[in-house]
Amino acid sequence: MGASGGFPIDLVLFGMIAAFLVLRLRSILGKRTGFERQAPPVQNGPRPAPGPVIDVKAEPAAPAAATTVPEASSATGQALERMRALDGGFDAARFLAGADQAFRLIVAAFAAGDRVGLRALLADDTYRAFEQAISAREKADETQVSEIKSMQKMAIEQAELKGRVGAITARIVSDQISYAKDKDGRPVSGTDAVTEITDLWTFERDLSQQDPTWRLVAARSG
Repeated sequence: MGASGGFPIDLVLFGMIAAFLVLRLRSILGKRTGFERQAPPVQNGPRPAPGPVIDVKAEPAAPAAATTVPEASSATGQALERMRALDGGFDAARFLAGADQAFRLIVAAFAAGDRVGLRALLADDTYRAFEQAISAREKADETQVSEIKSMQKMAIEQAELKGRVGAITARIVSDQISYAKDKDGRPVSGTDAVTEITDLWTFERDLSQQDPTWRLVAARSG
């Protein structure tokens, strides 16, 4: 302790040390490091009511049609191999995938009376038959309703090479809604129930040409 009547020196020293520590801690704790969570801005006025919660569920993808390619040793398989010899880009599985898409397009175009869409996918004689059916339907003031629900099977039934022209017949099994209705909306043929339909469609292509389109030359029920 210091002399009587004087201020204790040790207390002054302790006070100075304590003040230094307080200032040092404040300088450290008061610094922003950039990782602090920002406080949300204050909004004036009433808060908007929360919107409805929408539970979105993805629709399951439609299963692909089962495809069947003939054995290479069969007569049909040998014809397909001769087609590949003429056109190195030909592939039977790829043909079936294209036939699947062509089938969907032709069914939709025929129902809609889309002559331009049909013309690009049909051979001349086939187009004339389709066009006559569309004209007869229009004359009767009827509308065709066709909706493919699923493709069940795509199979190559027959293949033939005539010169450089390849002809392939595909068996196409699909689930469809297909019917015609009159101007008042009453069904006149077909049914609005989902029905399994089997078609035999024959496509042709000149394999010596650059045009890769296989055009429909014949269509009949299977």
